[in-house]
Amino acid sequence: MSEVQTYSVAIPQDLAQYWGWFLAFGIALLALGVAAVARAFTATIASMLFFGWLLVIASGIEIAQAVMVGHWAGFFHHLLAAILFGVIGLLLVMRPLISAEAMTFVMAMFFLIGGIFQLIGSFVATLPGWGWQALDGIITIVLGALVLAQWPASGLWVIGLFIGIDLIFYGWAWIALAIGLRSA
Repeated sequence: MSEVQTYSVAIPQDLAQYWGWFLAFGIALLALGVAAVARAFTATIASMLFFGWLLVIASGIEIAQAVMVGHWAGFFHHLLAAILFGVIGLLLVMRPLISAEAMTFVMAMFFLIGGIFQLIGSFVATLPGWGWQALDGIITIVLGALVLAQWPASGLWVIGLFIGIDLIFYGWAWIALAIGLRSA
C-alpha cells in the first residue's frame, strides 16, 4: 500500500546550458540572505517600506479598476479595496517601526496558534511520520513564544532575520539546481 513511485524528469538541454546563470542567481540570493541576517534591523525596515509601497501601488490600480467598472456591481468592492490598500500601505510607509512591531506580534500569534493546531493534529490523525509533525508543532510553538517574549523589541529585527534565513535557503536551492544542471 505504501509504494513509492519515482518519476524521471527530462531536463531540456537549453536549460542545462545556463547552469552558470542559476549558480550566479543562487550566490546572489545567498549573499542577500547573509546581509539581511547581519543587518536584520535594516532588512526589517526595508521590507516594511517595500510592502507599503506595493500596497500603495495596488491602491492606485484598484482605483483605476473602480473607475473602469463604473456603475457595475463591483464598483464599491474595488473602491473599498483601494481604500484598505491605501491606508495600510501608507501606514507601513509612514510608520515602518510600529508596523514591524505590529506584524511581528501577528506573526508570533500565528506561530503559536499554528503550532498548537499542528501538535494536536499530529496526535488526532496519527499518519505516518506523525512524530515529525508533532516535533514541527513544538518547534513552531517555541518559536512563537520566543518572538512574543521579546516583543516589542523583537519587532525591530525578527522580520529581517526571517527574510534573511529564507533567502539563504532559497539561494542554496538555486545553487543545488545549478550544480545538478551542470552535471546533467
